[in-house]
Amino acid sequence: MPNIGFFHPQIVHFVIVGAGLGIFFRWVSLTGKFKWTNPAATALIVIGAAAAYFAVRSGTDAHGVTERIPGAVRAVQEHEEEGIDLRNLLLVIGALELAFLVPALAKWRKFGMMATAALGVWGAFEIYETGQAGGELVYSYAGGIGTRSGDTTDVNNLLKAGLYHRAALSRAQKNDAGAAAGYAELAAKFPEDQTAQIMGAESLIIDKKDFAGALTALAKIPMPADTARTYRRYQLAKVDAYIGAGKKDSARMILEPMAAKAPTNKALQDRLEKVK
Repeated sequence: MPNIGFFHPQIVHFVIVGAGLGIFFRWVSLTGKFKWTNPAATALIVIGAAAAYFAVRSGTDAHGVTERIPGAVRAVQEHEEEGIDLRNLLLVIGALELAFLVPALAKWRKFGMMATAALGVWGAFEIYETGQAGGELVYSYAGGIGTRSGDTTDVNNLLKAGLYHRAALSRAQKNDAGAAAGYAELAAKFPEDQTAQIMGAESLIIDKKDFAGALTALAKIPMPADTARTYRRYQLAKVDAYIGAGKKDSARMILEPMAAKAPTNKALQDRLEKVK
């Protein structure tokens, strides 16, 4: 069979939605009030069980790269074990759903549906547990993020995000030296990324209070077009550097046209107050 690891994120959502809704509809069907939920439950549970089979298969195909991430082995194995348990349980529930469609077992169908509903509670718990383990793998270990496609650009985006979050966390923790080092590394590793360069200049202002150095860094960055989202950030970084360096006239020359276009913008008005 072909490697289907790339499709693991898509497939697991069929399990969650299909089996999850199927279990819910099975319980609703036991009330006898909504007849359509009876066949809907069977269809969705069977779809969820089939998706679970392919989810385990795709996870097995995809786990190699993720398992090699330092410290991620335990999380990968836990997610894999939870997924196998969920697959097996859903296959049992799905088989029971189909079995009680056989005419010879029709008189036992009500009891069969009660059994699948009861097993469905366990199934819902397993869906939650498997999803939680997968979420920990993705969000705590970056499992698959930036590596799933095998594209260099995606891997670099992962590195870029890691450097940014580390620097931002250092700033949130009032670690000025750590933040300055983090943003400097981000800017140095990605010289072609305009936002990374602006962040590096902002860090000189915020974390090092090196206003002259920030102005030098900003002068090396091509000014973004005034329609770009980064334009305002670039201009405000220059304003802050000018204010910090005591060059209020230079700051005012940038601020006044910007404030004229956005007279209600508080950030601009606050800065205008500083240069009066």
